[in-house]
Amino acid sequence: MGYRFVRILVRVLVWALARVKVEGWENVPKTGSYIAVANHIGRIDPILMYYLLDRNDIIMLVAEKYRKRAFWRFFVRQVNGIFVDRYEADFSAMREVLKRLQKGGVLGIAPEGTRSKSGKLLEGRMGAAFLGAKSGVPILPVGVEGSDDSELIRRVKRLRRLEIRLHVGETYLLPTLKREEREAALEDYTEEMMCRIAALLPEERWGFYAGHPRVNDFIR
Repeated sequence: MGYRFVRILVRVLVWALARVKVEGWENVPKTGSYIAVANHIGRIDPILMYYLLDRNDIIMLVAEKYRKRAFWRFFVRQVNGIFVDRYEADFSAMREVLKRLQKGGVLGIAPEGTRSKSGKLLEGRMGAAFLGAKSGVPILPVGVEGSDDSELIRRVKRLRRLEIRLHVGETYLLPTLKREEREAALEDYTEEMMCRIAALLPEERWGFYAGHPRVNDFIR
């Protein structure tokens, strides 16, 4: 079917299931490479980039467990996505992502590494920070509301569309990693990344980062 046809299907599907409102659209780079980092609360989240961005170089990372499902194997193949092992250091996947970022691609990734069933932020993992620091491309924080799986099911049963809200923050850059301070730096980078996402969400969604002093530093 190909990338273009799948993108049309995605747009029709998202349009049928949800109204998507974007706050801070002016912060989204119009060209060039960047990494969009967002909280993950619903299964519809990963395809929102294909709905919103008119680009053919989006990089999708999909958890290895979905390789067992025929639909996801088909979808990932059509959009040239990358399966990744979330629980092991998947160097092959990371190398491929970095290569595509260097060519100008756009990556969407959830630093939490998995979907939050409560809708509240989970503790971030260091993979997104590693890719940001290693690639040197801008980081675009995004806060997602309204796409919770439970809400999707409830609304579909009532033949009502979701009200998804994306809050887009300003881009920023991560300092280059130094080998002797790498792990500590990645922890700091991940913490800052998650606090920037939290600052774009209502306080009741802050979860693991509730009460963290850095969150207030990023609230405007």
